[in-house]
Formats: sequence, structure tokens, C-alpha cells
Amino acid sequence: MATFDALFVTPLYRASLGTKLNPDLEAAALVIAAEDKAGQRWAREHGYKGYTSYAALDDLPQRAPAFADLVKALDRHVAAFAARADFDLNRRKLKLDSLWINVMNKGAIHAPHIHPHAAVSGTYYVTVPPGSGAIRFEDPRLGLMMAAPPRRKQARPANRSFVDVQPRPGLLLLWESWLRHGVEAHAAREPRISVSFNYRLD
Repeated sequence: MATFDALFVTPLYRASLGTKLNPDLEAAALVIAAEDKAGQRWAREHGYKGYTSYAALDDLPQRAPAFADLVKALDRHVAAFAARADFDLNRRKLKLDSLWINVMNKGAIHAPHIHPHAAVSGTYYVTVPPGSGAIRFEDPRLGLMMAAPPRRKQARPANRSFVDVQPRPGLLLLWESWLRHGVEAHAAREPRISVSFNYRLD
């Protein structure tokens, strides 16, 4: 009798938080984006078609109650992710390290990247018009597959080299921060708004 085991699993956690917070998050995100000159400057200097508070602000939960409410939900889901991933935290905790707004205008992309110095990263989707680019995750073993055969187009997600996840309002995604990921081009005229974050081991 033969067995076929999946080894070295790469976890991706999905949850729906509903959309109750989204109107307040969207309103706050757009106000902050309009007022944050440092964030606007960073986006211009880095050729980013839109706005991100990534390099400019570190106090979103203090700026708007909706962000504080979101963080409470994130804390619960990150704890659940850690349990499902069998993390041995040894009395330590996963603590929110950074939280930022992404407002993607038409043509905006996020090039593939990782989040160094964090343990768990994720994104929560607030506003997702039709034509929003998918988030693409890359098999972390890709650089080692020197002579590996290509995968079938209909391969199971566990066997693909890249997995695309189409965003929708209220969707929360969590992954380990070493997992390389990027965002495909945003094709809609209306902006796509999301909130991204990192948790570190404290």
C-alpha cells in the first residue's frame, strides 16, 4: 500500500470578519491618505500608484476607533493562527508590530516581497472594486527546484508554484512573514483599500 504525505506545509489562514467596520475604515483611510504628506511623498518617491501609510504612521488605532476595533479582531485570529501552526511560544506572545493602510489606484502593484523581522503578517480587505488585483503567494522552495517538472494548470493548490487569492471585502488573510507574496496590478478605476500588518514574537 502506498502513501502520499504532504511535508513542510505552508499555512495560509483565511477568515471572514464581515464588513461592519468597513465603512468607518474606508472613511478614515481616505481622510488619512489625503492628510498624510509624508506617506504621499514616500509613494511618489517609490513610484507607487496610490497611498500607503507604511513608512509614515505608526498610530492608526489611536487615530480612528475602527482601527482599534480591527486590532482586537486581529489579535484573536493571530492567536488562532499560532495555535493551528503549532507555534511553541514558550510563554511569549505575538504582538502587533506595525499596521498600515494601502490605497491602490489604477495600475498599482506590490512587487513580490517578504516581511523581515516579523513572525506573522497579513492583510484585511476593506474596499475591493471589480478588477482588483489578486494577492499572489510563491512556493518558498521555488529557488531549489532546479530540474522540477512544471505543474499542471489544474494542480491542487498544495502543488502549485504560485497561488492567487482574489480579495473581497471583509476577508482576512494571515501567513508566516517569510512567505514571499505580491499583489497583481489593480485594474479598477476606484481605489482598492486594505489594511496590512505584522506581528512579532514579544
